[in-house]
Amino acid sequence: MIEIIAPVTTGHLCKRFKPNMKKTRTLKNQILISFAIVIAVLGVCTFALGYYVVKTDIFARIQSEADRSLDSAMTVYEEEIRRIGMSLEIADLNGSIAELREKMRLHYFYRFPVEQALAHPSELVRRAAQQGEPTGGTRLIDSVELAQMREDIRLQAYIAIKPTAKARSTQQLLLDSAMAKEYALPLKDAAGAVVEVVFGGRIVNRDDEFVDRIRHLVFGDATYQGLPVGTVTIFLDDVRISTNVVDESGQRAIGTRVSEAVYNEVVEHGRRWRDRALVVGHWYKAAYEPIYSFDDTIIGILYVGILEEPFQARAARVLLAFLAVILLASVIAFVLAFILAGSVSRPLTLMLDGTQKLSYGDLGHLIMPPHSTIEEMHRLAHAFNDMSVRLEEREVRLQENHQKLEELNKSYLDLLGFVAHELKGLLASAIMNAYSLRDGFLGMINFKQKRAVDSICRNLDFLSATVIKFLNLSRIERDNLEVNKTHFKLWGDVFGHAVQTFSKQINDRQMKVVNEIDPELTVAADQDLMMIVANNLVSNAAKYGVDGGRIVLHAADEGERVSVEVYNDGRPISPENQARLFKKFSRLNVPEKKKVKGTGLGLYITRQIIEAHGGRIDVETKDNGNSFIFQIRKE
Repeated sequence: MIEIIAPVTTGHLCKRFKPNMKKTRTLKNQILISFAIVIAVLGVCTFALGYYVVKTDIFARIQSEADRSLDSAMTVYEEEIRRIGMSLEIADLNGSIAELREKMRLHYFYRFPVEQALAHPSELVRRAAQQGEPTGGTRLIDSVELAQMREDIRLQAYIAIKPTAKARSTQQLLLDSAMAKEYALPLKDAAGAVVEVVFGGRIVNRDDEFVDRIRHLVFGDATYQGLPVGTVTIFLDDVRISTNVVDESGQRAIGTRVSEAVYNEVVEHGRRWRDRALVVGHWYKAAYEPIYSFDDTIIGILYVGILEEPFQARAARVLLAFLAVILLASVIAFVLAFILAGSVSRPLTLMLDGTQKLSYGDLGHLIMPPHSTIEEMHRLAHAFNDMSVRLEEREVRLQENHQKLEELNKSYLDLLGFVAHELKGLLASAIMNAYSLRDGFLGMINFKQKRAVDSICRNLDFLSATVIKFLNLSRIERDNLEVNKTHFKLWGDVFGHAVQTFSKQINDRQMKVVNEIDPELTVAADQDLMMIVANNLVSNAAKYGVDGGRIVLHAADEGERVSVEVYNDGRPISPENQARLFKKFSRLNVPEKKKVKGTGLGLYITRQIIEAHGGRIDVETKDNGNSFIFQIRKE
């Protein structure tokens, strides 16, 4: 009695795979895109390098030029003090003070007895009187001394302080002191004693002539869009007292102030400051140097600046020219790439067309060798032509051989059908007589005779099943497998009968059949052919399963399709055996099942029947067994 267990599990899911579709390009486009990317990357990198070099070189040179210009301006400044001293030494001092002042281009000129010179506010005058040596330098004239000087000097020195962005905070509104370049000369008697001191100087405040002369000597008279390329400024403390920098109104920016950052670096710490500076709305490469008084006190700043705009315009022109060269080179490179891509892709396109014609059956198709300077393309074209000719010759031979094989196969099929048909009739009579003898219908037989007759019956059953398989194979080989669909119940009309057919074999091996097929599940298929499928799968499960194991029958309704699974406990089928399962006359290479009889046709016939129904069959290995799963359309 076969133990059949009712359905308890759910249906199995089928995996579906979609091909990974990638966007494709022609070889020519791929080559051009690759070249374009390389050209673009090289062009951008080259331009970036050129930009860096041009900007670095030009603006580094501007800063170096600003430093040299500051040194030159300081030299001119110091030369002006020496010029005053030289004027005093060579002048005829017996003339009038006013005439001497005008002749030596001084703002003030004095002559004091030594006693009065020793009490003068100017340290230069006092030192000349004390040491008897000529002395020159820069000094600060305070408001008290300035009030005692001529009115025109006072008016020149007084400067209204203007609010300036980034400058130090201050409450001072008027600059009432002056910076002066001064020289003192002692006059001695015959004994060498100092009897008088003459001294003179120029007020730096509003001394436009002086700063313009420095600019002319250092920078020349070059301008850019109405602005001087080079500018010079002298600061008293942080106030611009003499300059040729102009403000928005076009006037000299007298009274504006230096930024707090520059003041702290130059005046507070006594260091030169160099960097970009925004001077009255325009960017300059600037350099600032402290101005020391005669007693080594920092009282002001000397500034020179070089306007950046002309150099930026020059850098822009150089970069534009550089960019034009890169673009021209890129265009030439792209044209050459286009020509190269064409020379490579054109022959390949010809060969691709030829290959397509070969694939459509135009064997022997020849292509003309492409007009290319690439030797490999010529060799490839000749190789293609040789291949095409050889394929045509081979096709002719294959057709001749195919015709011969068809004749041989027809003879084989005729013989197979004839032999199977004749054997079927003979076997039917032999099986009936053998079973009648075994079951005692022809008289009683002893035990040994019964064992012999049982063996004969088993062999006749196997031979009968083999003949049926060969008859089915004959139908398949002749392409005579007709599918006549009817509606029937998968369990009750097909798999239930298959289980009963092989019940003796299942019971002998103490196996359990687990039915998970819904008794009401109906399909539309050829019932006779599906019976062959069920017999083959259940027979295999009984043959190759383990003693005492399970045979599980499962079916799942998946809408348009029905998925059927036949599982048996046993050794999982190896991948190399899976590849051979559904081939004609192939059997599993399992050591413990070598004595199991079989023709190797059951699974081959099963697959042909399933595919004739528009389905497919596969094998899946489990942890302790194997499942044969097939799918057929429900209608």
